[in-house]
Parts: sequence; C-alpha cells; structure tokens
Amino acid sequence: MSWSCGSRQLFQRISIKTTGKKSFALAFENPYFRKTTIHYPTLMLQRLTLFVCCIAFFSCQAEKDTSEELSRWEAHAERVEILRDDFGVPHIYGKSDADAVFGLLYAQCEDDFRRVERNYVWAIGRLAELEGEEALYSDLRANLYMTEAEAKAAYGTAPDWLKTLCVAFADGVNYYLHTHPEVKPQVITHYEPWMPMFFSEGSIGGDIESISTERLQAFYEQDSALAWSETDDILAEPQGSNGIAIAPSLSESGNAMLLINPHTSFYFRPEVHVVSEEGLNVYGAVTWGQFFVYQGFNEKTGWIHTSTFVDFRDEFEEEIVESGDKIQYQYGEEMRDVDQQKVTLKYKDGEGLKEKEFTFYRTHHGPITHKTGAKWVATKINWDPVNALSQSYTRTKLANYAEFKKMMDIRTNSSNNTVFADAEGNIGYFHGNFIPKRNPEFDFSKPVDGSNPATDWQGLHTVDESILILNPGNGWIQNCNSTPFTAAAEFSPKKEDYPAYMAPDAENFRAVHAVKVLEQVEKLTLDSFLQLAYDPYLPAFEYLIPELLAAVKDGGNAEQKQVLELLKGWDYRTSKESVAMSVAHFYGENYQREFRSMNRFVNPMPTAKVPTAAEIQAVFEKTIAQMNADFGTWNTPWGEINRFQRLSGAIDAGFDDDKPFVPIGLASGNWGALAAYGARAGENTKRLYGYRGNSFVAVVEFGDRVKAKTILAGGQSADPSSPHFFDQAQRYADVKFKDVAFYKSDVEKRVAKRYHPGRSE
Repeated sequence: MSWSCGSRQLFQRISIKTTGKKSFALAFENPYFRKTTIHYPTLMLQRLTLFVCCIAFFSCQAEKDTSEELSRWEAHAERVEILRDDFGVPHIYGKSDADAVFGLLYAQCEDDFRRVERNYVWAIGRLAELEGEEALYSDLRANLYMTEAEAKAAYGTAPDWLKTLCVAFADGVNYYLHTHPEVKPQVITHYEPWMPMFFSEGSIGGDIESISTERLQAFYEQDSALAWSETDDILAEPQGSNGIAIAPSLSESGNAMLLINPHTSFYFRPEVHVVSEEGLNVYGAVTWGQFFVYQGFNEKTGWIHTSTFVDFRDEFEEEIVESGDKIQYQYGEEMRDVDQQKVTLKYKDGEGLKEKEFTFYRTHHGPITHKTGAKWVATKINWDPVNALSQSYTRTKLANYAEFKKMMDIRTNSSNNTVFADAEGNIGYFHGNFIPKRNPEFDFSKPVDGSNPATDWQGLHTVDESILILNPGNGWIQNCNSTPFTAAAEFSPKKEDYPAYMAPDAENFRAVHAVKVLEQVEKLTLDSFLQLAYDPYLPAFEYLIPELLAAVKDGGNAEQKQVLELLKGWDYRTSKESVAMSVAHFYGENYQREFRSMNRFVNPMPTAKVPTAAEIQAVFEKTIAQMNADFGTWNTPWGEINRFQRLSGAIDAGFDDDKPFVPIGLASGNWGALAAYGARAGENTKRLYGYRGNSFVAVVEFGDRVKAKTILAGGQSADPSSPHFFDQAQRYADVKFKDVAFYKSDVEKRVAKRYHPGRSE
C-alpha cells in the first residue's frame, strides 16, 4: 500500500510493504530528508495504518491551508502597487484598506525586516528565544497582561473590519518571507492575525514598559538577593516629542499648520504613504510592524503624539492569605481567589533552547508584579487591545476636529498627549486620553490598599472632563512632554480646575524654548515654521552659564580664564562651529551628575541642591580637564565632537571615531533644544554619536490641498547597499527638508521604482 500528496506536506510518500508473516516495512519519503525505512511486527500493522491515514489527512489539510493562504497573498499582491519615490519612501496603493495594509507590511519588511521582527518578538513575549535568559522577565511581563490564548480570544471579539486588517497584516509579512527565502526569521516563522493584539497603540511599550522587569524577577524568583532600587539616568536624552499647532491667524496662507516632531531612537519609525479606494490616504511615520500610521496626516487632519505624565497606572497592595495550594486576597468583607496561571517560556542557551516554567498571579486589580515589604502588589494599566487598535486605525481616516474628538472618546491612547490641526482651521490639544477616575481621599502617586474597595478605579474620565484646548486666542498650542498649563500662553488651562493625577507633568526647557519663539511669531510659512522648529537657542544655559561666571569670576588659571571669556560672549545658540557649545555641553553634563538640580530653574524644587561657588568651580575645572584628555584640547568645535554616523543596519550598530561621519550642530533636548539631538560616546569612542531625538519630522499646512515637508534621520532603508541607507543624513544636518509627494500626480513625477509585492519592477 502506498499513498502520496502534494509537494508541501509532511511526507511526500509513505509506503507499507509486507516483508513476511511476522513483519512489514514502513518507508517515509520527504523532499527535505533522505528516504527512511523502519521494520515493525505485523501485529502493529492496523495501528500504523490508522496512524498513516491520520498523517495523510493532516498533511493534505496543511497543503490545502497553505494553498489557500498563498492564493490569498497573491490576490492581495495583484491589487497592490508600490511606488518608491526618489528617497525610497513607499507610496502604497491598494484597492481596499486590507490591500493597503498588506502592501504596507510588505514594504516595511523590505526596508527593515529585523526591526519588524524584533518588535513582535518583544511584544508577544518571545524575546528570550532571541536574546537569551536575561530577557525572560520581559517575556513574563508580556504574559502577565495577556497570554497567547487571551490574545487569540481578544482577536475573536474584534469587529469583522478589524479582523480583516489583522489578517492582511499577517499576510503582508508572511508573503514577504515567502518571496524572500534568503531572509531567515530568527524566532517567528509564521505571523498570525492575533499578534497585533499585543502591539496596539504605537508607542511601543508606552504602558507595559513602565513595569520593572527587575522587580518582577525579584518577586517571581523569591530571591531577596535580587535587590531593586529605582534609579534614573539623569543624562539620558528625554524620550518624547514636540508638537506645535498654528492657527490660521498666524499663518501667511490663512491655513492651520502642524509640527510633527517625535523624539525617538533613530530608525525607530520609517516614513510611509498608504492609500486605498476605501478612503484611506495617510502619510507619516509608522512603528515597525504596525498597520497604521502613528504620527502623521491625511488631506484634512494631522496629529502628533507627545509622551504624557498623566497617571494611567496604579499599584494596589493586596492582603494575601495562603492556605495549602489555595491563595486568596482580602477585598472588603470577602476573600477572593487569586488567579494562578502557569506559563512555560523558552530562552536561548548557546545554539539551543531551554525552558523555564512560571506560575503567575492576578487579582481583579491586575497581575502581581512585585512586593513592597511583605505585601504583594498588583499593577493596573490600560489593557484593551481591540479598542486600542480600532482607535489607532480609525484616527488615520478622519476629516475634522469633530470626528477626531469622537474618535478620542474610545479612550485607549493612554501614554500620549495629542496636538491636532485640520483643514477647517481648527487647532487642538488633548492632554492624555485614558485617565482613570479615582477616589480623591487616596494618594494614588503611591501604592494604595487593594483590600479597600474605595481604592478601585471608578471608570474613566470622559474626553470633556480631561484637559482640552481648542482654538485658543493666542493662535498657537505647544506641548513638549511638559505641563499643559503653559500650552497656550494666557489661554492655557488652569491647574486648580483638575485633579492632581490628571496633570502631574512638570515644565521643561524645551517648553520654555517653544513658548519663547512662539510669542514672537507673526505670519508663518512652511519654511519659517521649519526655522522656528530648529531655532538654535538653548535656554538651560541662560541659567547655567551666568551662575558659572559669577562663581569663578575671581579665580582660575590662564586657560580657564580664556574659556570663561569665550562663554561670556556666547549667545547660548548651538552650531557646528561653536566651541562654546562644546564646553557648555560637557559642563552641563558634569553639573547634572554632581548636583542633579538643573530643573530647579524652571520648576519649584524646594529641596534641590544649590551648589556653592567652590563646588561650581570644581565642576568647571573637571570639565576642562576632561575635554583636554578626550579631545586633545577644550578648544574643539561642536561639529567635530557631535556626529551622525551609520555603519550598518544592525539594531545595535556601534560607532567608530575613525570612520566617516556627518558633523551635527544640533544639541540635546536636556538643554532645551527643540530640534533635539541626543548623542553619546560608544564603548570605544570619545566622540559623541546621535542615537535619538529628531527622527521623523514634518511640517504640514492644511487647506484646499495639503502641503508638507519632511526629513528622516539617516534614510529609509536598513540595507547598507541601498541608495536610501544614509541619503538623508546631510539634509538632516543642513535642515534641508524634502517636499512631500502626497497627491498621485506628484508621486508619479518622482517615481524611482514601481512594482507589485513579490515582483520586480
């Protein structure tokens, strides 16, 4: 007896041959393996025949499923056309929204599959399979809030239109892998429609990354030696964004304008344009692997998200009672069972994989994430993936402020503020979006008593109850991850009108800078708006340098006096040529390391350290010595120190002082730079290399036709052999933005490559 099926099944041919009264031979043939023959007693023939039939059935079923999937992919590809412009930006045209999503994911994989892959490996909790045992608690954290089974269940509840897009997402990635067999997936070999449930908002990890993996490890390993203490890197480049909206009254054209200025790690988001015949026509930045433009604009509306400090996460201390295998927690007058789930996680060990099993715990407040003393603590965050995905996608297709506000009523965008502008001339601001209502009798900035029902969240604040600004009389709105109470000058909201947890955000030097330049605007064009966004003034040094000059005016050697004279004549503006900028940068860093109190100049900080003159002089002397040692002389222009370099497409690419670079005159957001450029030395470098800050930047003007200019740090492609690997770097340094081709007629004039997914030009 023999049986065979198509070319993709588990076994191409299975043959059974009697070799005697007491035995028979079973032969397996597969295109990927050598022929295998096994001899068995005849008594097993019936069982093995049944086994073979089962293999045959499932093999044919797998072939049928694969064939149907491939047919679906190819049908999508036929309905999608990708036009790459002269900067490699993909303009994706599809018949339906699902076709456009399919093309969008395919194009993203073309540009940087490894970043698409890593985002999903991280999001679904399989990072340890890629990076080893040290990533296990990142994977556990993902499972604490949603297991794979729960993600599949959530996907099952999604509306049909969203399911269709999720399928198109998976199809786009899978078709890319199918047509690029040379690209070997490292962990996920087949993408599934439920996976976006783990990655639904756009600010990767905006909520869940606030949960400490160190504290998770200390709790779930029950190891007191794993001490945890909350630390922060005082010199880290601020993570967030700038958003500025300009009313028609302050624009030369009489149209509203918007600055979209995310401050992310470089190469975190590419630039895309996605169009369908179902009304989708959106341009902007997409987080690798997502199927919606996260920061961008369509013909009628534009939006920029800035990271918020709204309190959207709370910790509940639980009263735990353990009795044998049963674990309960006190809630009012009742005892409730703690939900316990087991999960087995894999991790890379050498060339193979090992496994580790965890039992994790949840109460109705959320998963148990750590201890405070002997108390178990549950951490509650927003976790509503279907609605979050719905909000993220529908945001891209709206026509005006009224529609945008209605979309915000979904209230799942928990980690962001939003600055908005539209073609009707509206400008607006939403401070946060997901804001739980709390009992004002409790201080939710600290862990609260989970056994007291009065500490439970009491629903969510409506959009109208949160902090909103619409068309303020001053004609502009700014947010730079800063307090909303200075967002619109005298038309800003009033702090006393809102609960403290709604806006604990402090002022920062970027916001101080934004207000300073906006108070002087008259009639802006796209070009002058761009100049405003790149204004080189650094307000932090308006405080630090006079303090330094006052402290050391009577001291110092000849070299130090020379430096002080230079600083005395400095206008606090950065440039590639400025030596004062070089000195100020390293002085500011050493000041923060020593005193950690620079923010006292713009925020009330009654306990902040106020350094003495002797302490300031010591920091100044240390700075000059450091620069002399690292660069040969303190007298080194900023552009020689502050560099832009891209040596490879690797996610963790290094830097090299001896390799080519582009000099950069921008500076850190810590000093109040609107056009922020976070740079740091590498393991083997003395010079500073950009790693985050201005990444994708756009200035947009709405009206009868939308107009925009953009820049992308480095280039569109992660492939060093691509002409678009680093083709925007010099433009980035020179602030020479490219014009956006938004309308099809404009795109056609700039087409460098035209193709369907899976097919060459």
